[in-house]
Amino acid sequence: MNNLRDKQTKWLAAAYHSGKLSRREFLQRSALVGAGMISASGTSQLLAAEPKKGGHMKVAMAHGATSDTLDPATITHGLQWVASYGVANTLTELAPDGSLVPSLSTSWEASPDAKIWTFKLRSDAEFHNGKTMTIDDVIASLNYHRGEASQSVGKPILASVTEIKADGPDTLVIELSSGNADFPYNFNEATFGIYPAKDSSIDWLSGGTGPYIIKNYEPGIRVDFERNPNYWKDGAAHADTIELLTITDPAARSSALITGEVHVIDQVDLKTVGLLARNPAITILEGVGPLHYTFPMAVNVAPYNNIDVRKALKYSIDREEMVEKILQGHGAVGNDHPIGPSYRYHAADIEQNSYDPDRAKFHMKQSGLSDLTFDLSAADAAYAGAVDAVQLYQASAAKAGININVVRESNDGYWSDVWMKKPWTTSYWGGYATEDAMFTTGYSAGAAWNDTFWDNETFEKLLVQSRAELDESKRREMYRDMQILLRDEGGVVAPMFANSVMARNDKVAHGDISWVRPTDGRRILERWWIT
Repeated sequence: MNNLRDKQTKWLAAAYHSGKLSRREFLQRSALVGAGMISASGTSQLLAAEPKKGGHMKVAMAHGATSDTLDPATITHGLQWVASYGVANTLTELAPDGSLVPSLSTSWEASPDAKIWTFKLRSDAEFHNGKTMTIDDVIASLNYHRGEASQSVGKPILASVTEIKADGPDTLVIELSSGNADFPYNFNEATFGIYPAKDSSIDWLSGGTGPYIIKNYEPGIRVDFERNPNYWKDGAAHADTIELLTITDPAARSSALITGEVHVIDQVDLKTVGLLARNPAITILEGVGPLHYTFPMAVNVAPYNNIDVRKALKYSIDREEMVEKILQGHGAVGNDHPIGPSYRYHAADIEQNSYDPDRAKFHMKQSGLSDLTFDLSAADAAYAGAVDAVQLYQASAAKAGININVVRESNDGYWSDVWMKKPWTTSYWGGYATEDAMFTTGYSAGAAWNDTFWDNETFEKLLVQSRAELDESKRREMYRDMQILLRDEGGVVAPMFANSVMARNDKVAHGDISWVRPTDGRRILERWWIT
């Protein structure tokens, strides 16, 4: 009975946080499961009191390296996103229920063909340097990611922008070369934080209009914040001060939570999540979102430029075993593309790539290559259990006669020195609000984060056509075709979609949680409070 209750508990919590159940439905079904539901699911804060101001909050994350920076053009991992949302606001924001809501823009509207977008801006947002935000700051912040010299991760998302201009002091007009029905969703990304204009660029070092001011930053170690006394947003930024710590070792993160060194941790070690949950002072929080783990191959480098090699490696991984042993059942199998079940246009009907040693052997033979040993780099900085996942991959591939050499890399510097530097690595994606943003950022030719260096003419055409297509059925079919292309020809092995699992102690509280990304949509700093 307890096992059944646990499964029902996990499903209800995930369904609520992903928006599949309303608050009322959640509470009604929870009552049927039993009183243990609330504490077991980590959703007791649905009934919590109003947020409290004050106190010092400590958050530990499995991210961070000494080479880190908060330059919005180059932020890469989760801690940088959390810190960036702490210091800067964006034009739009995703609410916990996944809806797009105003932030530094108060409203937006599109022309009938979705090629011209008009945003109305706030007039009461003040930068940390004391300057009131103006439309010139917004234009400079967006243009920071454009231009031939830009290496920004946001550059591909703005590639279709032909002009950004002011129409008066509070009206921003953005013209596109082709329509984009989801365009405002892009501006909820931390990359597009708004900072003060300076010398034909921006002064991101001075901070944005965000809820917290950085008092100390030691990359790869910690970020210390204090609340912005002039923050424009009501009902947000509750703690007086916050420590955001880098603790890449999963056991050390859990220990820090148990001992009270920190209040919140992300990427809970799923092998020990049950033990952690037995602590009456700790609550496990789990939700379904677009988070997925990958093994990207650089398709512009031999032997990964051989499509049969790529197919052989895709058929040589046991996805079910990965979900069972690495995720401990907290997730679902992936199909070698980034569009999982939480996405609007997820193609659930396409054939699943599955473990098939015979087909793997066939494609290795077709490749014309033999006696290869594939070096696969991994570190737990990528995600908790990444090294174990590579070892499982090594074992399953061996049954297909494929030799994988596990290269264990240092956690520090993994994202700057290994990922996208070595030809086959371990990675993760927190996902994006839309299919277009995910494809554009991770798979578009020339994109800064295209970690497979994928460049496919058909895919590129579909990418442009799909974002401009306003017919729902036609757009769905295009996204389906793109998922199939990546599954069959792409350079990513994407074996599993992971539920986001984090933990907190009873010294902090929160409202409804966003699972569009881990750590409350990466906006934990301004949304959580000390009890």
